[in-house]
Amino acid sequence: MTVRLVPNTLKPKRSKHLVFLSSEGVILNHNLGASLSNACLKHGQQIALRSAEFEVSYQELYNKAIVLANRLNELGIEADEPVIVSVSNQVADVIAVLAVWLAHAVIVPVHRSSPPDVINGLQHKTKARFHINGIVHIVSEIIPPKREILGGAAFVIFTSGSTGEPKGVVVSHASFLSKITEINRLLNFENHESTLLVLNINFSFGLWVCLLTLLTGGRLVMQEKFEPLAFLNLLQAQQINRVGMVPTMMRTIFSKVELSEEVGKINQQSSLKQILIGGESLGTSLAQSIRKQFSNSHLIDIYGSTETATCDFFLFPKDFVNYPGCIGRPSGEVQFRIVDKNEEPLALGEIGELQIYSPFLMNGYLDDPHLTEIAFNNKWFKTGDLAREVDKSVVELMGRSKELISRGGNKITPGEIEQVICAHPDIAAAMAVGLPDDILGERIHVLLVLKVGANQEALNMRSFLNQKLEKYKQPDVFYLLSELPLGRTGKADRGQFKNKILSHSLNPISIT
Repeated sequence: MTVRLVPNTLKPKRSKHLVFLSSEGVILNHNLGASLSNACLKHGQQIALRSAEFEVSYQELYNKAIVLANRLNELGIEADEPVIVSVSNQVADVIAVLAVWLAHAVIVPVHRSSPPDVINGLQHKTKARFHINGIVHIVSEIIPPKREILGGAAFVIFTSGSTGEPKGVVVSHASFLSKITEINRLLNFENHESTLLVLNINFSFGLWVCLLTLLTGGRLVMQEKFEPLAFLNLLQAQQINRVGMVPTMMRTIFSKVELSEEVGKINQQSSLKQILIGGESLGTSLAQSIRKQFSNSHLIDIYGSTETATCDFFLFPKDFVNYPGCIGRPSGEVQFRIVDKNEEPLALGEIGELQIYSPFLMNGYLDDPHLTEIAFNNKWFKTGDLAREVDKSVVELMGRSKELISRGGNKITPGEIEQVICAHPDIAAAMAVGLPDDILGERIHVLLVLKVGANQEALNMRSFLNQKLEKYKQPDVFYLLSELPLGRTGKADRGQFKNKILSHSLNPISIT
């Protein structure tokens, strides 16, 4: 392969920006923008993106991104400068992401529906000058300072912090591109396959699903908002091969009896090869329901975090039989350990904090070296999740250490309670939290979501739990809603449940 050096066509005047091309015109660079451009050059007139209103080919995606990148260069954008990008699964969002990367800058994705105060807060935290929402908006005239942590960064995604203050997770091009490569060794995305994107790309799960589809020459069908019937119709009409979801979406589908016929049609069609699910605990009961209703699809449970570039563990169908409820085995080059409160490794079967090391870890938290430091123990990232190794390299989550309930001196994980309750034949979903109590320290509060047609009066929940849980693990207070409260990413949100209780907007129910 002959290699030649050419000026960057985005803005020839800036000779410091150079791109290596092979004799075949392939860009030789480990930047995600370069890799995505390679895919555009390779797949040309194939459809890359499809939404309800628009359809663009790979070549059109590249051409439109070049125009937007030129605009950023004309405005004097600096290398590794953060740019806020509004997203909501529109074709323009992917164009904007590619444009920012082609301009050698860093995306800060935020949902398009976010209130102005949220966007202003991100601008203040990142010191971004530019905000792309279809077009480039100049929100500041001040060039942001050079920050070492942003060197080679692909994105900054803000996640909820333990104090309620969002943390800006900085992940490099090298880490994310390498992690995507490892993911594909397991999932085998292929040219001409179709992926339904319903997870937004301000969510790292949605971002890698989007990128991996495009990097392998697939067709990305984009749904702006999860609406169960429209979602199922798209799966069928577009003959979707793969979809990424959070468990809450599946719970919503299964809670609507009128959708069962549509689920059956999709299963009979047999186009849907893989259901990728993650972002929150799946649970054995829901996993069994998905495997039964979508019996012609492979359900793959995925565990990871933005800080680790996502996808650290996979539970494939072959392991579900022997290890139901587990998160599976580590993905390529991921190491893990489970430690006690003194950071000492624990034996097989013992519960402790799950810690992860890999070449794909985040650069750190933006402008917060202290928070970055305490997130690690030497090389190990502290996930904050309680887990145990049930067999060699097979891990089961037991809850969050921050969510650990201390009732009468007994430590209880919410996940354990939720799994038992969800095994009840009339329960669609459950959420457990601990709230302060003058006598016991904390009492256990549980939110129930009933399956369609279930009768609250006939649950016999107490007798059911007496057979499943020790007395000290049994809930003190029950509540009933039609669905679990959700956060901005569509995941079930314990904080919202706690707030509803504390604000007295939920009334306890009587359970026999």
